[in-house]
Amino acid sequence: MILQGLIIILIPFLGTSLGSALVLFSKNQLNPKLQKFMLGFASGIMIAASVWSLLIPSMELAEEKGMVKYIPASVGFLLGIGFLLLLDSVIPHLHLDSNQPEGVKSSLSKSTMLVLAVTLHNIPEGMAVGITFASAMMNDTSISVAGAFSLAVGIAIQNFPEGAIISLPLKDRGMKKGKSFVMGVLSGVVEPIGAVLTLVFASMISSILPYFLSFAAGAMIYVVTEELIPESQQGKHSNIGTIGVAVGFVVMMMLDSAFG
Repeated sequence: MILQGLIIILIPFLGTSLGSALVLFSKNQLNPKLQKFMLGFASGIMIAASVWSLLIPSMELAEEKGMVKYIPASVGFLLGIGFLLLLDSVIPHLHLDSNQPEGVKSSLSKSTMLVLAVTLHNIPEGMAVGITFASAMMNDTSISVAGAFSLAVGIAIQNFPEGAIISLPLKDRGMKKGKSFVMGVLSGVVEPIGAVLTLVFASMISSILPYFLSFAAGAMIYVVTEELIPESQQGKHSNIGTIGVAVGFVVMMMLDSAFG
C-alpha cells in the first residue's frame, strides 16, 4: 500500500516534469492556438475530476456515514473556493500574457511570479490526489485505489501541457533552457508535498473525509474559473479553448469510468 501511494502521489509530478522537458527540445515560441487548447484541456480535466472523483464520492461517503449528503459537499466546496481565493490574494504571482502582478506587492521578478502562478494551480491538484488515496485506504469508502490512480493519471495528463506552458514562456522571456526546465519542475513540487500532507491529516480524522474531498473540488474549480478558462479565451481563436475543455472533460470522464 505504501508503494502504491508513493507511485500515485508522484504520477502528477512526473506529468509536470515531462511537460517542462519540452523546453529542452523547442526552438520556437509556443503556438498561441496550441496554448489555448492546452489551457482548455487542463480545465476540462479538472472540471471532470472535481465532479466524478471528488464531489460525487464526497456525497456517497457522507451518506454512508449517516450525514445529509449534500452538506459536506457544499460546505467543503465553498471552503475550498475560499482557501484558494485567500492564497490568490496573498501570494504574488503573474498570469500568462499579463504584465500586471496579482497578490501582495513584491519585488520578485516576473519569471518568479509566473512560476508562483502555476504553483498556485498545483496546490489543489496535490490535495485531490492525497485525499482520494486516503479515502481508498479506508475500507468503508466508495473510492478504490484504482480510482485514486485514475485521478492521478488524469491530473498528470493535464500537467503535461501545464509544464510546457510554464517552461516555454520562461525561455521566451530570455531564461536559459536548462533553468526554464528546472523552474517548470519546481512549480510541480508542491503537488507531492500537498498530497502527502493531505493524506496524513485526512487519515488521522476519517470522519471529515467527505469535507476534504469537496474542499479539493472547490479549490480545483476556483483555478479553472479564475485563471485557466479566462486565459484560454483571450484574444482570437477562443473556440479552440472551448474545444480543449470538451476534450479534457471527456478524457477524464472516461478514465474515471474505466478505472474508478
